[in-house]
Amino acid sequence: MSQQKRLFLLDAYALIFRGYYAFIKNPRINSKGMDTSAIMGFMNSLLDVIKREKPDHLAVAFDKGGSAVRTEMFTEYKANRDETPEAIKLAVPYIHEILKAMHIPIVELEGCEADDLIGTIAKQAEKQGYQTFMVTPDKDFAQLVSENIFMYRPARMGNGIEIWGVPEVLERFEIERPEQVIDFLGMMGDAVDNIPGLPGVGEKTAKKLLKEYGSMENLLANTHELKGKMKEKIEQNAEQGRLSKVLATIITDCDVTFNEKDYELSKPDTEKVEAIFNDLEFRRMADQFHKLFADGEEYSEISNNSTAPTKKVAKSDDQQFSLFGGGEETPSANTATESFYKNLETTNHFYQLVQGNLATGLLIKDMLKQPSVCFDTETTGVNTLTAELVGMSFSWETGKAFYIPFPENRDEAQELINKFIPFFEDENIEKIGQNLKYDLQVLSNYGITVKGKIFDTMIAHYLINPDMRHGMDILAETYLQYSPKPIEELIGKKGKNQKSMRDVELELIKEYASEDADITLQLKELFAPQLEATGTRKLFDEIEIPLMPVLADMEHEGIRLDCDYLKQLSTVLSNDAKTLEQRIYEVAGETFNLASPKQLGDILFDKLKIGGAKQKKTKTGQYATGEEVLSYLAKDNPIVQDILDWRQLVKLQNTYVDALPLQVQETTGRVHTDYMQTVAATGRLSSNNPNLQNIPIRTERGRQIRKAFIARDENHTLVSADYSQIELRIIAALSGDPEMVKSFQNGEDIHASTAAKVFNVPLNEVTREQRSHAKTVNFGIIYGVSAFGLSNQTSLSRSESKELIDTYYKTYPTLKKYINDQIEWAREHGYVQTISGRRRYLKDINSQNAVVRGAAERNAVNAPIQGSAADIIKIAMINIHKKLTNENWKSKMLLQVHDELVFDVHNSELDKIKPMIKHEMENAFKMAVPLDVEIGEGHNWLEAH
Repeated sequence: MSQQKRLFLLDAYALIFRGYYAFIKNPRINSKGMDTSAIMGFMNSLLDVIKREKPDHLAVAFDKGGSAVRTEMFTEYKANRDETPEAIKLAVPYIHEILKAMHIPIVELEGCEADDLIGTIAKQAEKQGYQTFMVTPDKDFAQLVSENIFMYRPARMGNGIEIWGVPEVLERFEIERPEQVIDFLGMMGDAVDNIPGLPGVGEKTAKKLLKEYGSMENLLANTHELKGKMKEKIEQNAEQGRLSKVLATIITDCDVTFNEKDYELSKPDTEKVEAIFNDLEFRRMADQFHKLFADGEEYSEISNNSTAPTKKVAKSDDQQFSLFGGGEETPSANTATESFYKNLETTNHFYQLVQGNLATGLLIKDMLKQPSVCFDTETTGVNTLTAELVGMSFSWETGKAFYIPFPENRDEAQELINKFIPFFEDENIEKIGQNLKYDLQVLSNYGITVKGKIFDTMIAHYLINPDMRHGMDILAETYLQYSPKPIEELIGKKGKNQKSMRDVELELIKEYASEDADITLQLKELFAPQLEATGTRKLFDEIEIPLMPVLADMEHEGIRLDCDYLKQLSTVLSNDAKTLEQRIYEVAGETFNLASPKQLGDILFDKLKIGGAKQKKTKTGQYATGEEVLSYLAKDNPIVQDILDWRQLVKLQNTYVDALPLQVQETTGRVHTDYMQTVAATGRLSSNNPNLQNIPIRTERGRQIRKAFIARDENHTLVSADYSQIELRIIAALSGDPEMVKSFQNGEDIHASTAAKVFNVPLNEVTREQRSHAKTVNFGIIYGVSAFGLSNQTSLSRSESKELIDTYYKTYPTLKKYINDQIEWAREHGYVQTISGRRRYLKDINSQNAVVRGAAERNAVNAPIQGSAADIIKIAMINIHKKLTNENWKSKMLLQVHDELVFDVHNSELDKIKPMIKHEMENAFKMAVPLDVEIGEGHNWLEAH
């Protein structure tokens, strides 16, 4: 008996929007500056369905011009929707092209929504004996579910796929028949589609009314049984309820016909798809696509997680194809991948192994004649403090490279590296590399200092295109259409079974290492002119590259940690957390899992009725209990404040107090953070393993963690130097606002000065509260604070906040003009820049979507300020490090945390170093407004700060 055929219908826009917003915090931007998140999200869903389900038939439905029928009935239908984001508008033509190249039918009809097209086709296919799966996250489709029609909700955020048949729909909506979903939607309305529903009826009430009355019509016929306001509201809005039900009903008689032959999944035009993926820079997806359509065994079994039993597909001449296999004419996955990117196997190259004194001597002699040479180190691990050299590769001509293996014996390795000192210390030879900070640190372990001009391809690309990723593999694939050999092919995947580079056979490591040097050299040739074109060469040469050895030295130095103190603090935090837990349980009247958002939401909002009836819910239907929600409720509800305090204690304990001692290096007894120059698009440094920039400073408990960072010994003192209000000083200088500039030049307390002006009181009569409000506005202006945001951060009402902001701009009119000018500049040029020419590209600055455009406008104001502050502290670090090194100070610079530098100072140098640090930091960059640095000292970081 033949198996039932299966049809998959994809709701295009639902999946496109879902894909776009899934990447919203980390958009996928390619080298052309194009946001490809929506395309990638949709294609991930499509390929996942094909891979998991191996469907017989498949089509994709698009909206076209909205629903004419519904808009005619109700002009406000979907009227409150934001303008479609540009990235989605751009995505649709690409998705159309990909679908055409894959021979997948596109179903669209002017004036019809995708829901109606899918509903119509699903019902037609059902009559022809098909099982139909509607691929969409939209719950409205549940009304169509029947014995042979299913909802297929794609996987997301770590949750697997969900398939809703009749039982699942009945359980989810607590109804007796799937058609009652229409009544459910009609009763509660839909804010997204602007369907009004019945006033006062939410999800719970709709379920309750359906249990009692079964339908909208029956409810409206029996309103006499209702009581109070509910009766009054429903009777007054009966017509609105009937209309809402009609608007929520998916139409199943559109003018489209299910065409069995057209919808059959057939062999794609791989070359066309490949060309589109290449244009979009979808490297990984291209590989997946090739594996999916050109790899593996004959398609004879459906995977275990498929929705249907095993089946066979016969080969035929009508382009029906085997997803995981084919005849002799089917190319292998390797062939397909090779045509997409060049690699070691398909590219002519000359990589030579260099061993022995004579060959090494000739190589060095040759290198000393070159104006620039690319080099790369191969080591035993990623920890720069313990990594040993396994080998080095050098390249100065495309396609040619040399690899020198290093002996395992440390003395012999030292003897060999010493031969390269003339090259590394030659001031006239430019040294090129990718992530050179690592190589500099490894070489410094062998006493080698790299001199002369340096070109780091990772940093160069970060300045050219800050929003993209900057790893060598990504850069090679994007700019050279070349796929480098993955390190996993040599040493295996991460984990206890991963090999060391020492275990890899020489021929393999020679090819791998030489390729790295060769490709990096080629990237340098591309990026050098682009630095000139983007006006960032000076920033590269004078700030980012000189900063690299400074960071390398700071990382190498590390900072001492008082582990005994942290152990005691851990006990204190545990006890405090237990005390809070007990207090919370007493108020709640029961014990529950405090770490479970679901259980917490049920206690706070169902049992204790905190915050009233209308509490925000997440997409999974549980109450939202994030910090934003709880912070708003905390001032009126002590239990909520206790929960926030408990969360903070637990986070402090897990993230810092218990974790930091585990990151102390055995060899040094210190913690060594890794400073990353190429992560934050603003220009700020990032800190990792451990992240020292996120240690809370605003709470007493958070500050206690800083106590654990201590001076080297009794002969040293920690010194902290902190820029005071640097961002405000920068905005005053950049805007040239005379009132603000004058306040800073006169050394006034800027917050008190602002308060005196906006509240129209003498400076000496400014209250503490007025100063606090002025401070919130001062800092908030940089981030585009709104009246709503200000009222949330202060005791002011929304109208008072609006008035304060309006008065603020009247007080500083030049500042307001500067903000508007910045936004206009960004609109015209597509980017803004810092004092040193660092660019922040703002692709959404002219977006039609108000929310998206608003975020870009805030960045247009904030990025030059935050980025300029980052530039200034980097210049100060370079200058201070130069003095410490050239003048042979015993003291060391250890940490950079936002606007603060921390030093381990030898007590004999204490009085001399503080004025030097203050002078260098305050004179790093000259502006109309003076920079001000506050300096503190102590045995630990808390005392110093």
